[in-house]
Amino acid sequence: MAIGKRLNKAREGVDREKLYPLADAIKMVKERAKAKFDETIEVAINLGVDPRHADQMVRGVVTLPNGTGRTLRVGVFARGAKADEAKAAGADVVGAEDLVQKVQEGTIDFDRCIATPDMMPLVGRLGKVLGPRGLMPNPKIGTVTMDVTGAVKGAKGGSVEFRVEKAGILQAGVGKASFSEEKLVENIKALADAVAKAKPAGSKGTYIQRVAVSSTMGPGVKVEPGTILG
Repeated sequence: MAIGKRLNKAREGVDREKLYPLADAIKMVKERAKAKFDETIEVAINLGVDPRHADQMVRGVVTLPNGTGRTLRVGVFARGAKADEAKAAGADVVGAEDLVQKVQEGTIDFDRCIATPDMMPLVGRLGKVLGPRGLMPNPKIGTVTMDVTGAVKGAKGGSVEFRVEKAGILQAGVGKASFSEEKLVENIKALADAVAKAKPAGSKGTYIQRVAVSSTMGPGVKVEPGTILG
């Protein structure tokens, strides 16, 4: 009941039908982020795609200019010099067959997974474990790469993976409630630009249809789609 009362109070002053300019929406969300922890600010974008069709899948990675405010644990599947490179770049977990075995046994000590191309035959066996968690390395989003240093530093420095879900909705964390309004606006625009560039050839009609921002415990605020680009 207490949570319900808090959410109802947070909704006061938010017109559920109105579309707000991005800066105004961010200000409203920040004002309503009253939890005892630093809430994550999230954006949800409804796209004019049907991801059941391969030519309408939208996914990618973007480095947010102001970071995410979250420290990611990075796991790297690599051998030899590339394993040493990963450790030097700050990877939290590095291994080859030994790491594959740990993951198969249910120990996953990372939030982002990177692999060198030669490791993919091994890592491919972990599809049923890593896939449902969104952790499977993929060359399209730069997590299967020989540039281990760049991938690790990107993950540590605020890169965000995005992928459209079944209903055509894409969601991503873009910072913390403690961030300034300007930094959150910059991060959302960077994400929106990356999503716009990832528009698939099979998408017809309006691509970015609806947008909303919210904090972890707060209400969603609808955003004018045109204000998130550029």
